Amino acid sequence: MSESEKPDPDLRTRLVDVGVDLVALEGAGALTLREIARRAGVSHGAPRRHFPTHLELLSAIARRGFTQLGIRVTATLADGGAGPRAQLTELGRAYLEFALDNAGMYELMFHHDLLESGHLRLRDTSLPLFGVLVDLVGRARPDADARAVAGALWANLHGIAQLWGWGSLQLATGADDFTPLLRTALDAHLGPEDGR
Repeated sequence: MSESEKPDPDLRTRLVDVGVDLVALEGAGALTLREIARRAGVSHGAPRRHFPTHLELLSAIARRGFTQLGIRVTATLADGGAGPRAQLTELGRAYLEFALDNAGMYELMFHHDLLESGHLRLRDTSLPLFGVLVDLVGRARPDADARAVAGALWANLHGIAQLWGWGSLQLATGADDFTPLLRTALDAHLGPEDGR
């Protein structure tokens, strides 16, 4: 089938697709209704038929990011054969790699106003990912408040992702790989790994 014969995806999907591409290329700041409409080849008012507010369109784009992160998490933990500490190490690595490979999307996903708005129930998409972290922490540290430790670990990983993405950690630590920082964060929240 030639390009001209392929059916055009519905406008709602096309707008989100354009937004996903735009955030990947130019970051979250580029996601204006006007620019998304222009790149989708529609009038600047057309997105409002599917997304009455800018926040709703941004939420739809961010939801794609949470879906992509969820797919990575599932793939990372698929075999389930490793112990909880090893799974947390791989989960942390997958999280940091996602954040660094998708900086614009990562920034958008954790925009406070999107999560607070309730549009598209983004919290319902993001909280199960946190639940995976809580479960693994609970198995790695059954003596601790798993939610609190998971929250602190997540905040630590989020900080590593942000500071590494900005180049600040490389400058401050002289590191050229975030793995030692990940290991140190896990040790700080879970205790030193056996045998080290």
